[in-house]
Amino acid sequence: MKRALAAVVVAAIAALTGCAAVGSDRPTVVVTTDLLGDITANLVGDEVDVITLMPRGSDPHSFELSAREAASMRSADLLVSNGLGLEEGVQSHVDAAVADGAPSFVAGDHIEPLDYADSDAVDPHFWTDPTQTARVVEALAPQLARIDGVEASVVDTAAAAYLGELDELDAEMSDTLGAIPATHRALVTNHHVFGYLARRYDVRILGAAIPGGTTLAAPSAADLQDLVDAIDEAGVTTIFADSSQPDRLMQVLADEAGRDVDVVSLFTESLAPEGSPGSTYLDMMRRNLQSIADGLTP
Repeated sequence: MKRALAAVVVAAIAALTGCAAVGSDRPTVVVTTDLLGDITANLVGDEVDVITLMPRGSDPHSFELSAREAASMRSADLLVSNGLGLEEGVQSHVDAAVADGAPSFVAGDHIEPLDYADSDAVDPHFWTDPTQTARVVEALAPQLARIDGVEASVVDTAAAAYLGELDELDAEMSDTLGAIPATHRALVTNHHVFGYLARRYDVRILGAAIPGGTTLAAPSAADLQDLVDAIDEAGVTTIFADSSQPDRLMQVLADEAGRDVDVVSLFTESLAPEGSPGSTYLDMMRRNLQSIADGLTP
């Protein structure tokens, strides 16, 4: 009965999500963010219909759901979310679905958590460190394999292959970032996204225009001045803005710093449109890595 209901819901929302086939009788996994949606799809292949709720290019802190999309959570064979406060606009729907009995996997429950540099809140942006993503994959794969109608060996094989790709990505990031002189290995961003990357690869976070991890807050004049001082002191020539957020604030920072500072856009919290550069998690990470290396290498 649950499988049949899921199929009806998938058919109803397929036009909105573009992620599931109309009339499919396969199990359904509903995923909150596009990053986790891509990772999940790599683990299940054609075994499962993966419905990703967050549109590409969106801000995970602020995107919202329609009533129909929220209902899809309750009928899913598994509901996958990031957690740790990332999905601020949809967390109430996630909680309601879980309270109604929806099987749930929260990625943030399986990482080595890190607090923000300027607060005691836990940073949800674990994916900037592929070794943390690997921990999520290792925990998620068995949950997917246990879904009725899923061939466990298919998930196991896909997970092993994906973990190998994450190992390769980790090695690339270590080599590329390690080649940047330590004095130049420093990041300024529009908000705190790279804490896990910094911990893994010995990168300094000079600061962010918006303190804390949410994009819903606004910086004060004192916040901006502190960041300008840090930029001047470190001699930073490149600052980075997330592609889902306008770079106007970062451009103001560059102007206020009184020096020639480039503003470089990165895909950090959402994937690029399908078929374009940065449209998968692995490609996004590699393209960001190259942009960061180009911006920080003297």
